[in-house]
Amino acid sequence: MNSKKEIFNEIDKHLMNDNKPSEFIKNLFENEKISKTYPFTMLSDLKKVEQNKKYHPEGDVFTHTLMVVDEAASRRNKSKNQRVFMWAALLHDIGKAPTTAIRNGKITSYEHEKVGRRMAVDFLRELTDNQDFIKGVASMVRWHMEALFVIKNMAFSSIGEMLKEVSLYEIALLNLCDRLGRGDMTYEKARDEIRGIKMFVKKCKEYKMHNRLNV
Repeated sequence: MNSKKEIFNEIDKHLMNDNKPSEFIKNLFENEKISKTYPFTMLSDLKKVEQNKKYHPEGDVFTHTLMVVDEAASRRNKSKNQRVFMWAALLHDIGKAPTTAIRNGKITSYEHEKVGRRMAVDFLRELTDNQDFIKGVASMVRWHMEALFVIKNMAFSSIGEMLKEVSLYEIALLNLCDRLGRGDMTYEKARDEIRGIKMFVKKCKEYKMHNRLNV
């Protein structure tokens, strides 16, 4: 693999076909040359980003990302746009590198989803000219936190804006993979996460009916 686009195509092939794409991606990023080559640095930088162990006992963001990618691969056949879905899983937390900080003694990554949208665009523009694909992935990255905001009735949630950009079922599927792709995931915890995503979908449907949205 000599060119960036060749690397992109190899990652794409494994995302679309492997049961555990994480194995290829992990081995790929052990290559120092690739890890230091832009835009792949956006992913390799995640190895240095720690997370709140209360929510992410698995450790750094890169480890979490690999777990989410494998969760996504196990549900890939449920997506109507599998390529966008799988790349969104890989890039969903790309915005955590520049946004993670310790605030009041806690590790936080405020608005990493918004920063991540811009970074996903920059990342993919280096590797493909498919604008619909780039927009699709970036939009999924932008809204991958919305389920949490909606479930917790946070004031800054924005169902209407989200539904203009992404499919409810696609973003719910990505959210589920994000929630399940964590360390110490017991059966009981997984069941609670699934219930949470179902609540998210229900609230979004109620919003759509109340506002008569045809989206």
